[in-house]
Amino acid sequence: MSELPGDSIGVAMVGHAFMGAVHSHAWRSVHRFFDVPLTPRMAVLCGRDERRTKEAAQRYGWESVETDWRALLEREDIDLVDICTPGYTHAEIATAALDAGKHVLCEKPLANSVAEAELMARAASRAGERGVRSMVAFNYRRVPALALARRMVAEGRLGRLRHVRAVYLQDWLSDPSAPMSWRLRREQAGSGALGDIGAHIVDATQFVTGDVLAGVTGRTETFVDRRPLPDGEGTDEVTVDDSAVFLGRFSGGALATFEATRYALGRKNAMRIELNGSRGSLSFDFESMNELWFYDGEEPTGTTGFRRILVTEADHPYLGAWWPPGHLLGYEHTFTHEIADLLTAIGNGKEPQPSFADGLRVQRVLEAVERSSADESRWSAI
Repeated sequence: MSELPGDSIGVAMVGHAFMGAVHSHAWRSVHRFFDVPLTPRMAVLCGRDERRTKEAAQRYGWESVETDWRALLEREDIDLVDICTPGYTHAEIATAALDAGKHVLCEKPLANSVAEAELMARAASRAGERGVRSMVAFNYRRVPALALARRMVAEGRLGRLRHVRAVYLQDWLSDPSAPMSWRLRREQAGSGALGDIGAHIVDATQFVTGDVLAGVTGRTETFVDRRPLPDGEGTDEVTVDDSAVFLGRFSGGALATFEATRYALGRKNAMRIELNGSRGSLSFDFESMNELWFYDGEEPTGTTGFRRILVTEADHPYLGAWWPPGHLLGYEHTFTHEIADLLTAIGNGKEPQPSFADGLRVQRVLEAVERSSADESRWSAI
C-alpha cells in the first residue's frame, strides 16, 4: 500500500461508461458530505481507448489515465481499484488487484459464474488477512428507505416474516429492433435480466430481511432471439435471458416470489419489494425511492391501514448528511452512501459490507435459478 500524505487514499477506476459516471460523482462528493476517515484522491481513470478515456477523465475529474489496468497494480499512488467494467472482466481484475495489495470495489453481479465468484471470494479472504478490504457494489442497500426497512425488520416491527415479494421491471429492450449490446451476450454479461437486475432484488431482500435464500424454483425466457448489430450490418444471436421468474424459500421460513424483466412496457426502473409478517407489512418502490409504506397489524381495526413514511428525516439512515426534511434524494446518492460506507470500513480496519462472500451467495442463487429452469423448474437448493 502506498504512503499517501495525511489521510488520503489513491483511487483508480476501471471503466467510464454509465457506472463509471455515477461512481465518479460519488468519489467527488463523498468527503464533502460525510465525515469519512479517508479522503479519496481520484488519481487514475483506466479505459481501453486513450482518447475517450482522457475525455472522460477531464469530464469526471480524474487526474490521469491508463489504457491497461495491469499498470494500476504497479503504481504506488494507487490504494484502491474500483471496477466498473462488464462482468466477464471482474474476476481477473479483482483477484490481481487484491493480490497486489489494493483494496477493491467491484460492481455487481460479482462475476459471471459461481466458479469465478468463488475465485474472487478466496482472493478477498487472503487479502483480508493482510488488511486489504473488498466490497461488491449493491447500491440499493444504500437507499435510505430500504435501510430503514432493514432496521424495522430487525426491531421486530413486522414480527415473523411470512412473505417476501420482489420485482424489478424495466422496458428498454421491449422493442425487437433495439440493437445488440454486450449485455445480450452470455460470454460478456453472464446472464440477462436475471443477473443484471435480478441480482439486485436477491441481494436487497436478503439485506432487508437479514435472512438468506435456501432454495429456488423458476423459469427464464428469451423473447427475441436475434437483434440487429449496431452498425446495421446483419444480426446477432441473443444468448441471455430476457426475463426470469422464480419462487424461493428463506432459511427462516418465509416464502418469496421474484420477477426480473426488461420487457415490462411502461416500467422504467420499478424495483418493488413487499414484506408481510405476523405483526405488519412494508412496501417499497424505487420509482418513489424516498417513501416507505408501513402497515401496523397491531393498530385498532378502525384506524389501521398502510401509511406513508417520507424517509427524509435526519435520524433516518444516511439522511443526517444531506438536506432538511422533505428535500428528496436521488439515484446518485446511493453510490455516495456506498463509497462512504466503504471508506469508513477501510479507515476503521473493518470488513465492508456486502463482502465478496455476499456477492458469491447472490451468484449461487442466480445459478440455482438457471439450473432449475433448465431442469423443468425443479427445486434447486443453494
